[in-house]
Amino acid sequence: MKPADILIAVLVAIVWGLAFVASRIALDEFSPELMTALRFSIAAVPCLFIRKPKIAWSLLAAISFTLFLGQFLSQAYGIAHGVPVGLTSVIVQSQALFTIGFAVIAFGERPTPIQAVGIAIAAAGLLMICGTVGYDFSVAAFAVLMISPISFAIGNVLLRGARGVPMFDLFAWLCLVSAVPLFALALVANGPAPTWHALTHMSLTGLLCMLMLGGISTSIAYWLWGRLLRDYPAAQVVPFALLVPFVGSAASSIVFGEKFGPLRLAGMLTVIAGIAVMLLAKRPQALPTTA
Repeated sequence: MKPADILIAVLVAIVWGLAFVASRIALDEFSPELMTALRFSIAAVPCLFIRKPKIAWSLLAAISFTLFLGQFLSQAYGIAHGVPVGLTSVIVQSQALFTIGFAVIAFGERPTPIQAVGIAIAAAGLLMICGTVGYDFSVAAFAVLMISPISFAIGNVLLRGARGVPMFDLFAWLCLVSAVPLFALALVANGPAPTWHALTHMSLTGLLCMLMLGGISTSIAYWLWGRLLRDYPAAQVVPFALLVPFVGSAASSIVFGEKFGPLRLAGMLTVIAGIAVMLLAKRPQALPTTA
């Protein structure tokens, strides 16, 4: 990779890591539903200038509701109900484990032995983290948070059906498709009056957090990431995502004073190690067809 593109990959990882902190701050003003709706509304602004990509509405909605709505709404809910930001950033990245599993079901891709080892390591780390649930956040909050990496993984698999579509155009419309039902959900869950009050009394801090989440983290960062994946093999680009949980955890420790007990820290590092093994392994092979 060119030095400039390496720098871009690192910056994208840093932005995504800091986005977890921005989400936690924004949730002091907005409900999870409204914050997620605002995030995607801002990221969907380019839809005013670009046409819908040539992709079926059914597939567009399926990708949007998993890769974006399901992932980020459950993520926001988990953070709003006490799951630490640093831990959240690690849990979300466990999507690599679920993506491989769903790829086996959908495409018959067989994990390599090294990937199987990585899956086992990451799964062990998740079990270690599960052993810390119930102390500083509820089992229910953790269960909802786990929807995030699962939705992320399903979206990754569905995204393969949109090959050849311009990434920037696609992601903008994915955001629009998610924003509409999220605003409706916010009105139903929170009520029209509280929703309107939150929008009209938004602080400067809240506005800056939403611009960071919608404009930078979602729109610009995803576009840059897609461009890197277009220009380089995934094996060269995807490992940079390993920086995200480290950035998220470090930033949370500095901003919120988040601390990790021995078991939770060991579990987090084990998950990241397992993900590293999976990402650095060779691509899985397709299962042989049978007569």
